[in-house]
Amino acid sequence: MMQSVKYWLSEHPSIVNFRWSHTQSFGSTWSFLFSSIAVYVVAATTLHAFLSLVLPKRRRLPLGPIPAIHSLCVSLISAVIFVGILLSAAAEIRDTRWFWHRTKTITTPFQWLLCFPLGTRPSGRVFFWSYVFYLSRFLHLFRTFFTILRHRKLTFFHLFNQSILLCMSFLWLEFSQSFQVLAILLATLLYSVVYGYRFWTAIGLPSACFPFVVNCQVVLLGCNLLCHFGVLFLHFLKGGCNGMGAWGFNSVLNGVILWLFLNFYVKRHLRKRNVDDASGHGGSSSGRSRGSSEIKSE
Repeated sequence: MMQSVKYWLSEHPSIVNFRWSHTQSFGSTWSFLFSSIAVYVVAATTLHAFLSLVLPKRRRLPLGPIPAIHSLCVSLISAVIFVGILLSAAAEIRDTRWFWHRTKTITTPFQWLLCFPLGTRPSGRVFFWSYVFYLSRFLHLFRTFFTILRHRKLTFFHLFNQSILLCMSFLWLEFSQSFQVLAILLATLLYSVVYGYRFWTAIGLPSACFPFVVNCQVVLLGCNLLCHFGVLFLHFLKGGCNGMGAWGFNSVLNGVILWLFLNFYVKRHLRKRNVDDASGHGGSSSGRSRGSSEIKSE
């Protein structure tokens, strides 16, 4: 059983012989990337504006089991990518360890996960799964439209975050960027858990007693931040890592995402605390204002 899994996820000829190519790989051109992001942003904003005009503000459109099915699909696909790139990374380390002695960049498997040797080309096992991860990012975009239809919400942070994550996964392939294997492992592990949790709650099962999704996102951002420092350390200490130009651009984008994320959720937390304080104050008031406080809490 395990040998069959290893073959189909890391030793199949289509995986071993994969090569990122603008002529052979679907979605591998810059024009496709920019046009896809533009279509996504325009479609989301247009749908939000249209619903705001034709429907009452608080009316939600029922989507049935579609969000739950979407969450289940993303969770399963992320789990497959996680296992696939984990097995592929182990196979690549096994097959290329002999070459490390000729370079000054890497000496251990963990260093290879953080820092590709200079001259690395986007071909082979790990880049196949990086390509699958890039394609899976388009599936994540549908959640934006579910949010608009169900909750009538669209924020700049959500549009920016989804667009930048799609762009970064493209840059990983285009420039054979260092750190992408570890980043994909962390991201797919998070997505498999988070979307599995969303499927769990979507079918009516009990949710966690704490903000589960937000906590997972904070853990992912923290791990990415630590790994970025590791890449920078190896780059200057070991003589250079591949794709550092794209890594620098991604670092700036990650910093912007982190700032927007913290700003968004801090404001949300403060707003929630103010509402809770107002509710508590209303609950302790006299009986004369009790009816008014009940209306506000609803």
